[in-house]
Amino acid sequence: MKLFRRGESSTTDAAADQTAVVDGGSTAGTTRTAVTATAGKGRPTPKRRDAQGKRRGPIAPAPLTAKEARARRKATRGSKEERKQASAERKAAVQDRRTRMLAGEDKYLLPRDQGPVRAFVRDIVDGRRNLVGLFMPMALVLILSMFVAPALQTIVTLAMLVMMFFMIAEGFLLGRIVNGRVRERFPDSEDTGYKLGWYAFVRASQIRKMRAPKPRVSPGDAI
Repeated sequence: MKLFRRGESSTTDAAADQTAVVDGGSTAGTTRTAVTATAGKGRPTPKRRDAQGKRRGPIAPAPLTAKEARARRKATRGSKEERKQASAERKAAVQDRRTRMLAGEDKYLLPRDQGPVRAFVRDIVDGRRNLVGLFMPMALVLILSMFVAPALQTIVTLAMLVMMFFMIAEGFLLGRIVNGRVRERFPDSEDTGYKLGWYAFVRASQIRKMRAPKPRVSPGDAI
């Protein structure tokens, strides 16, 4: 009985060992398969920041002295002739843009001046002789006369008040004229009312030679 039991135990141990070997082989095969599948890539996906850094190349070290920093800035700015040429090109571009703006080209105008309605309003204002346009030079003359002759202070103050009254009255009348003409010429336009009247008033209050865009019509021309 003891011998039989010993043989049975040996058989059982052998079967267990064989099962362990089979399981181990299966596990190893699975591990090899997983490793093989992973080895297809071989490395983790790089981050976007790292990839961009490699494309840009190595970053230059910071300058150690002020002289080195100046030399590096000078190298990036280019030669003196190149800087002069770039500056001349910028000035030419600015001058060309200003010339086109003063000529009234819609593309180069400020947003407040763009559009056929605003151009029509400018023509209406420029084709009139406005008392509002004389306010600034007359006010300057009155103020200077007050310093020359302090006794005229009361008269100058009264004259300024009268001028302001006429200026407000003419501005109100000009706004009504402009809005009426715009409704006739552009019946579907939404650019009417107080804003359009104020635009005409500001244009009329400027000295003619200082208006931008420049006037296209002369005083008295039919609009």
